Amino acid sequence: MTRSRGLGFSSVLRKTNVTMKMIINAFVGVIVGFLIGFSVNKFDSSLFHSNSHNDDAVINSLSQKPWSSAECQNLTSTDLSQNYGATTKRSVPRGTETLPPGIIASESDLYPRRLWGKPTEDLTFKQKYLVTFTVGYRQKDNIDAAVKKFSDYFTIMLFHYDGLTTEWDEFEWSKRAIHVSAPKQTKWWYAKRFLHPDIVAPYEYIFIWDEDLGLEHFYADEYIKLVRKHGLEISQPGLEKTKKFTWPMTRRIVGGEVHKVVEEKPGDCKDHLPPCAAFVEIQAPVFSREAWRCVWHMIQNDLIHGWGIDFSLRRCVEPAHEKIGVVDAQWIIHQGIPTLWNQGKEKFGKKKMVRERCVREWGMFGNRMHDAETNYCGAISVNQRESTNSSSLE
Repeated sequence: MTRSRGLGFSSVLRKTNVTMKMIINAFVGVIVGFLIGFSVNKFDSSLFHSNSHNDDAVINSLSQKPWSSAECQNLTSTDLSQNYGATTKRSVPRGTETLPPGIIASESDLYPRRLWGKPTEDLTFKQKYLVTFTVGYRQKDNIDAAVKKFSDYFTIMLFHYDGLTTEWDEFEWSKRAIHVSAPKQTKWWYAKRFLHPDIVAPYEYIFIWDEDLGLEHFYADEYIKLVRKHGLEISQPGLEKTKKFTWPMTRRIVGGEVHKVVEEKPGDCKDHLPPCAAFVEIQAPVFSREAWRCVWHMIQNDLIHGWGIDFSLRRCVEPAHEKIGVVDAQWIIHQGIPTLWNQGKEKFGKKKMVRERCVREWGMFGNRMHDAETNYCGAISVNQRESTNSSSLE
């Protein structure tokens, strides 16, 4: 009996202790939770409202109607839109008439940014130049060798016509490069869609190159120095003479730094016109930022091979025969690997069909340029005649 009661009392005591522990633990948990919650709220407040007065004012402003600042209260929407261009002293980007000019970011860049921290601290180093290659994975070794000729001052951008992108990560530089993929497209298709002048505006020079170039005798930084020295806005490296056809103008002249004119045949270059002056080819062109802004607008959206553009590059710089040239001291080899020639329909002959499209585009571009010139110059002549007639009546 005594033992039995003793055991029962001990059991009750243990249950009481367990209950008290649970009560104490719950109480402590509530207190700790309150303290943590208070600390987090305080942290959030300090993180997101470091200047609560100013932040509240901004939030209130954004939640109100457009143009809600005190200075704008007495102005109508018509006043704001009509005076937009006059107050900013610059052209109005289409579609921004309802925005205050100071908030408009009309240019962008290709610099990757991190997902944390202050935006102003994202970029510790900015590349000054851009080089793009339109590539297929089969040419990976040649592109790897080519990329190593470009210093850290260059942003590397690959346009993938075969859809293979992550495979390039075997190269360390590829992990820092920008990759854009669209099956079976040419570099001029990519350039028109992804190299808008307002996107590549931070870069002083833009290289738009093919994948089948041998760069054993080329160093990008030295090339830039020569381009600057000779005032070239549009240029290319000299081409080492091979069995592949090249225009005489773009062939390397041994012993010189740069040349800007040659003779196809004696007496051919009287007017400094392509292809013996003011001319580079389309496989390895280099454009200054200003020249590219003009050239981009000249590229036709549906003419993807670029044939014929090289004969009209002279329209984007003046005087063209002084600002377009070939850099002989930094030369390359055009290997002539027709990687995109095999994208036509099998039954018609792939290579033949692609080449026919190239030649057709050349003619179409020439016709469009001729028509555009005719219409433009005709309109100018009409305006001049009308102006003359109006003056004589007065």
